[in-house]
Amino acid sequence: MADTVESTTEGKQPRSVRVVLLALMIAMMLAMLDNMIVGTAMPTIVGELGGLEHLSWVVTGYTLATAASTPIWGKLGDMYGRKGAFLSSIVIFLIGSALSGMAQDMGQLIGFRAVQGLGAGGLMVGVMAIIGDLIPPRERGKYQGMMAGVMALAMIGGPLVGGTITDNWGWRWAFYINLPLGAVALALVTAVLHLPRKRSKAGIDYLGVVLLTVGITSIVLVTTWGGTEYAWTSARIMELIGIGVAALVGFVFWQTRAAEPVLPLHIFRSRNFTLMSVIGFITGFVMFGATLFLPLYQQAVQGASATNSGLLLLPMLGAMLVTSMVAGRVTTNSGRYKIFPIAGGVLMIVGMYLLSLMDTGTTRLTSGIYMAVVGAGMGCLMQITMLVAQNSVEMKDMGVASSSTTLFRTLGSSFGVAIMGALFNHRVQDVMAERAGALGKNITEKSAQLDAKSLQKLPAVAREAYQHAVSSGTHAAFLLGAGIALVVLIAALFVKEVPLKGGPKPSAEGADAAPQAVVEAV
Repeated sequence: MADTVESTTEGKQPRSVRVVLLALMIAMMLAMLDNMIVGTAMPTIVGELGGLEHLSWVVTGYTLATAASTPIWGKLGDMYGRKGAFLSSIVIFLIGSALSGMAQDMGQLIGFRAVQGLGAGGLMVGVMAIIGDLIPPRERGKYQGMMAGVMALAMIGGPLVGGTITDNWGWRWAFYINLPLGAVALALVTAVLHLPRKRSKAGIDYLGVVLLTVGITSIVLVTTWGGTEYAWTSARIMELIGIGVAALVGFVFWQTRAAEPVLPLHIFRSRNFTLMSVIGFITGFVMFGATLFLPLYQQAVQGASATNSGLLLLPMLGAMLVTSMVAGRVTTNSGRYKIFPIAGGVLMIVGMYLLSLMDTGTTRLTSGIYMAVVGAGMGCLMQITMLVAQNSVEMKDMGVASSSTTLFRTLGSSFGVAIMGALFNHRVQDVMAERAGALGKNITEKSAQLDAKSLQKLPAVAREAYQHAVSSGTHAAFLLGAGIALVVLIAALFVKEVPLKGGPKPSAEGADAAPQAVVEAV
């Protein structure tokens, strides 16, 4: 570990660290690529296994397990060692993948996807926390481009890979494909990664784990079911809100008394950590809302093919990749980073507002430029939030800092999809009723999102009405996103630019302290 830190502060990465980073990127790819591939295979899966009425649970079960386990994995890594926790998460993910590929009915698939989600919760956290252990924050910016590239590759390539695998090998290989990749990551991490072993004398905070799991599960179910499975004012949604609030209040109360809290509240005393949590939540809210409705707009209004849906987001993802690389390089060379959350907030606001201006006459070139502005804003924010959050805590809390930041982004995405989706559905149904009367109301009564085949079957009048309705719906959703993104800019203005540890020319004292994160006392 000492050799690793010494090498990283001199800016020269030993071969072992580069191999570990390759393994971490593979694991990160597994976590991000899975849902994209499986989403493309779902029509074929339903055709073979049946259970259409339970289809949403294939995604919901995975998402719930991932969100609920994320903070637990982070704490386990802090208590018992990062390497063991990370390897365990890979093994669980691979077991879930193998079982999912062997599922014989929809019930089995949902259960096995939940197992897979439990492992996935530790993959992203493990990647971020191990990078936090190996690479000082000042040097960490160099690797932002790698992480942003993995994300872009997963979002663009996922649907293409999923379609190719399903058509040529069968849907079960959408899960089996994880096994060889995971085995490579497992072997590399086992052989090359060397971190200090830990053994906490305190026991696991089981009550905290239960309360947090119940709270997160309730939140995700509310955002997933609200407005779709159940009305927002229904008894079931109200019950879930009540259970979630009670569990989270109880969790906060218990964390102040637990011997080894699963989410130590003292990390929120750092102004920067709290602000990064807020920025991460809003970034997830806006990003996943945009990635949901942009392909829908381009397919329904601009007539793009659904087959290459990942390519539709290329302007946004390309801009995000380039900006993230530039931000990482500038941060590494100068040690300054406050400008990026501010610039990211401004670009996100402007970009989402521009997207809200799109109508039925907007060209693909114009919409591509608008998407690039949003992507540039996200590129300024995606990795900087994790970098600053990790820089704001002590080394012993690196895992919970990484997991908390990841969790807030995940919860933000759930809220973004739910709230922007509800607004979109409401506008589509209203406009369809106005332009196509009873026919329009009947078309969108069950779902405001029509696939390409359903759209082609509509009469010309109804199809034109639906294009206007989608344009109106995305206008409302993106305008809301622009308003929500204002919070990012406001939060960024209050960020305190604490020096990043591990500069290229540290003093003797600074070099000795390289493994310790800078803690901001606020």
